[in-house]
Amino acid sequence: MTPAFLYMVGSVAVVSVLSLIGISLFSMSHKAFHEIVSVLVALAVGALFGDAFLHLLSEAYADQAHASQTSLLVMAGILFFFVLENFLHWRHLHSDEHREIEPYGYLNILADMTHNTIDGLIIGASYLVGVKVGLATSLAVMLHEIPHEFSNFGILVKSGFTKKRALFLNFLTGLAATAGGLLAWWVGGTTHEFVRLLMPLTAGGFIYIAGSDLVPQLHKDVKTLRALWQFLAILAGGGLMLLLKLLE
Repeated sequence: MTPAFLYMVGSVAVVSVLSLIGISLFSMSHKAFHEIVSVLVALAVGALFGDAFLHLLSEAYADQAHASQTSLLVMAGILFFFVLENFLHWRHLHSDEHREIEPYGYLNILADMTHNTIDGLIIGASYLVGVKVGLATSLAVMLHEIPHEFSNFGILVKSGFTKKRALFLNFLTGLAATAGGLLAWWVGGTTHEFVRLLMPLTAGGFIYIAGSDLVPQLHKDVKTLRALWQFLAILAGGGLMLLLKLLE
């Protein structure tokens, strides 16, 4: 095993472990926790839109030769998540489960797993170039993941998962980064093609979840003060994605 491979494995492992960052909220009281979850969902709206438009689509459209294909893949991502959510709604109507989980919770798991796979692929591909490039890329991904994982945890809890189950599921999706890194190392030069196809699909998923599922959740609570905090959280989520884009 080469040093670059060991660095790569270490980097994707750290990115995967960041999915457990939600554990820092466990010590909060029940009331305070649910107040912060409302803000985290708003943060997620800004982060998902920011990630989709400022990161994923910005990179996807960098190759103008495939611009039309990229647009079609974004639409395909939105339509795929629309069809999947309709299927999940149908399943819930015919389910005997006592504790109902909102479909957007499952959608977020799938979208986040794809997103983490992309992160792993990017990290793995960067280490194929060199250790210094790999370390720089890994740092950028880690900074990006911290607000993202807080947001994901909030989405899962809001959708109906318990705190412990949300943390566990978030960790499982985080492991996709490790899988992506190993896949990139294995496929080598074809990694770019995987990333090029996955980025617009994931962007479409993020746009659908944020716009179709999370924004309506925020509209259910119209209290002035909470609405203000939610608006500021949306700005913060988008602002963080913009800041990370400028630092790249």
